[in-house]
Amino acid sequence: MSDLSMFDLTGKTALVTGAKRGIGRAIAEGLARAGADIIGVSATLEPEGSAVGKAVAALGRSFQGHACDFSDRDALLRFINGLDVVPDILINNAGTIKRKPAAEHEDALWDEVIETNLSAQFVISREIGAQMVARGSGKIIFTASLLTFQGGITVPGYAASKGGVGQLTKALANEWAGKGINVNAIAPGYIATDNTEALRNDPERSKSILERIPAGRWGKAADFAGPAVFLSSSAADYVHGEILVVDGGWMGR
Repeated sequence: MSDLSMFDLTGKTALVTGAKRGIGRAIAEGLARAGADIIGVSATLEPEGSAVGKAVAALGRSFQGHACDFSDRDALLRFINGLDVVPDILINNAGTIKRKPAAEHEDALWDEVIETNLSAQFVISREIGAQMVARGSGKIIFTASLLTFQGGITVPGYAASKGGVGQLTKALANEWAGKGINVNAIAPGYIATDNTEALRNDPERSKSILERIPAGRWGKAADFAGPAVFLSSSAADYVHGEILVVDGGWMGR
């Protein structure tokens, strides 16, 4: 096996949640560029004619698009049970964020974030992971966060959910590493996506964030294609329970 062939995903199928835009779309396109066929799902993803679907097709790979609200447990289970293939790669990227001070953070906000970001991630990993275990192979990659390690400001539900994602990554890796399944996570730093629009539009917060990032810039969604390909490939066969931080050096300060 040559050095580059370790990253070849030809013949693999990847299920990417939150694939419509941002980091999820970049990961879907990166995996397709490495040879994988893509099943994409997001709350409002068009089954046909989506931008991510067109991009994947332009790379010569197949794309199936699905819409599913990950805050709706029944809808998620219907989606999972309707899949006609057990993916080789599961990218758990779907998520949401609700900004409100803890003393004003209503139950509805908390429940939606925890369900979408943590409970749904466990459910889809349990259901698909069981099939991967039966097959004896698979790659599961979660999208964690800097708030897997830090508390954040006015996002208590998001911080709690992403802390849980970090521990879920390790828990599943402990159970499944010996069964041919790699479970890892990627923790984005401050990335120019919809989730950080409020921060980027706040001159003081944006300035303070940039001053701490050694790379001197906000991250881009495209920065996650390479790490996702690595963790999805045979090059990462001995990587288990890792949370790979992609943050421009933020956590090193």
